[in-house]
Amino acid sequence: MGELHSGGLRLTFTAVLLRRREFVRGVALSGVALACSPTRVRNPEESGRVVPEEPKSKDTRRMPTLFVGHGSPMNAVLDNVWTRGFTGLSKLLPEPRAILAVSAHWYVNGTYLTSDLKPKTIHDFGGFPKELYEIEYPAPGKPDLVPRVRQLLGEQRAAGSSEWGLDHGTWSVLKFMYPDARIPVVQLSIDRRLSVPQHIELAKSLAELRDEGVLIFASGNLVHNLRDAFTRMQTGRYETPDWAERFDSTLTSVLAQHDTQKLVSLYPDSRDGQMSHPSPDHYLPLLYAYGAAGKSDEASFPVTGFDAGSLSMRCVVFG
Repeated sequence: MGELHSGGLRLTFTAVLLRRREFVRGVALSGVALACSPTRVRNPEESGRVVPEEPKSKDTRRMPTLFVGHGSPMNAVLDNVWTRGFTGLSKLLPEPRAILAVSAHWYVNGTYLTSDLKPKTIHDFGGFPKELYEIEYPAPGKPDLVPRVRQLLGEQRAAGSSEWGLDHGTWSVLKFMYPDARIPVVQLSIDRRLSVPQHIELAKSLAELRDEGVLIFASGNLVHNLRDAFTRMQTGRYETPDWAERFDSTLTSVLAQHDTQKLVSLYPDSRDGQMSHPSPDHYLPLLYAYGAAGKSDEASFPVTGFDAGSLSMRCVVFG
């Protein structure tokens, strides 16, 4: 059914960024660089926004779906506005029985599900400080969820795999949401051969899992232009470009209205969409959180803002 290794953009910063100390400092600062508002903000402490909400009781109601802007792997070892936002996300949700994760970093030819009882922690990046490679997220797998997901997707189009695990799109956020790593996690790959409408249809077939206590957790970024972000990190100019602000704002409106036709038209056919996503891998996870939600599921945005100018860190809860 195709290759099992990650076919997405492998992160190698060494050749393009400053020395390690400067890089860590730069990421730490850029993690709070700009707010996602029409008025551009240079004060680092005003950069991101976390909307305070009352914790929802851990009940048995239908599970919401969640999209998270995960940003730089460095967030996993930092205390910043983004990681504090990640920590707060679990308080907005009922406690899941299991998590089905869709990460930008398992982007391959085919639809696969991690089937190991103890999925490995994958450090799918290069050129970062040693402490980042030492992180382990020992969440158990849930092999008995795999046949259920295959049943919903179509057993002929999906298969289990022991060649992947939990990549940083998954664990760098879950380590803040569920630091004790006790909730089982199965990761679902993104088939790069499918169109945007096909991804949405695939996601719709997963909706029943929400009534079975499974959190559909998608991780990418609403705007993700690494080349632009690298340039801004090198120059220290973290202003958010107009195209990034427009795409983030337009997409937010479309998600709030649950306008599937408009959503399909935004990428890859719009210029702002192309600038915001030179590669679709960080955009496509959104379609799984969206597709598994219904029109009656209100969209809320508990975390917003831009990192390094052109990485939208917006998180979306549907339901």
